[in-house]
Amino acid sequence: MRMVMTGNYASAYGAKASRAEVIAAYPITPQTSIVEKLADFVSSGEMNAKYIPVESEHSAMAACIAAETAGARTYTATSSHGLTLMHEVLMWASAARLPIVMTNVSRAMAPPWSVWVDHMDSVAQRDTGWMQFFCESNQEVLDTIIMAYKVCESRGVMLPAMIIEDAFILSHTSEPVDVPDQEIVDSFLPPYNPELKIEPGKAMGFGSLVRPDQYMEFRYKAMQAMRDAHDRFLRVEKEFKQVFGREYGGLLDTYRCDDAEVVLVAAGSTAATAKDVVDAMREKGQPVGLARLRAFRPFPHEEFRALASKVSGMGVLDRSYTFGAAGAFYTEIKASVYSCQKRPVMKNYIAGLGGRDITPKILEKIFEDIQLTAKRGGGDEVEWVDVAGLPRRWR
Repeated sequence: MRMVMTGNYASAYGAKASRAEVIAAYPITPQTSIVEKLADFVSSGEMNAKYIPVESEHSAMAACIAAETAGARTYTATSSHGLTLMHEVLMWASAARLPIVMTNVSRAMAPPWSVWVDHMDSVAQRDTGWMQFFCESNQEVLDTIIMAYKVCESRGVMLPAMIIEDAFILSHTSEPVDVPDQEIVDSFLPPYNPELKIEPGKAMGFGSLVRPDQYMEFRYKAMQAMRDAHDRFLRVEKEFKQVFGREYGGLLDTYRCDDAEVVLVAAGSTAATAKDVVDAMREKGQPVGLARLRAFRPFPHEEFRALASKVSGMGVLDRSYTFGAAGAFYTEIKASVYSCQKRPVMKNYIAGLGGRDITPKILEKIFEDIQLTAKRGGGDEVEWVDVAGLPRRWR
């Protein structure tokens, strides 16, 4: 059934189609309409699930952890300060190998207060052991939730995932979305049946104390599971295409990159605008391309190395910042391609913080700057785009 809906409703329909059994959530702008819709589904009987209204996001994740440990498929949603409040239990969920799926409506952190898009909240959780999928459209939000459950619950993975949608640009903007028939989703996504769970009469320990000579092996296995999730996701997306007829380019979605001389790496809704800019510049004979970072975890290491060997310049757009050498995306991508025998000139662009619009004009100027930087063989490595008091060349 094709419906016009927001990205938040797409998240709710994705959780419903996936037959989540326990939903625990706390409202926060601009996520609230996700859990409101799920509450409607549960109260009306459309969804056979237990809805737990909790007192905080920390408690929401704790409830999901408890339910998953007992063998239930769980879902939650949050944003910004809610996600960072979960930080402790995010680490617990991944280390306990619990395949929880969560939508994060990515939003700027305060102060000053902002409820608009910014990837700082999501990027700050990159080392918690959660898979992270950045979505470009409302359809991709719904579809990725379904695929994420199948990847997360695989015996060789058993890790949680967050599906990331840009605040307001996706969360509150309506688009046509194909909501698949429940019978078809059920044929694709089997019921959750973990090998180990809490059961009456069966004594087992979960999250127990271990000695120093045992601890590292647990972390090593979790790291291996994240690596295995890379190939597992590609197989699941291939199967998803066979069943539903849609695909999204794997973990690094490349657009007009085959003969590109320079490419821009971007994540989330900005990629949709960037594709239009690429098309417009191509019509002028400029060989540019876009690489959409769909997954930050598992990180598409080999995909970036393959792309880097083909282009002379690579720009990376970070919609977040760090207090280190450069943005988080840029730092990891550069580290990934550093040992390549042939690697491009690279530059980092910090843009769009707090919901600042990243217009087609700005993106075109970024592409032109990448071309110029590649021609020169290098230049300033990090540049903040469209900031008051700095040169106005981006406006």
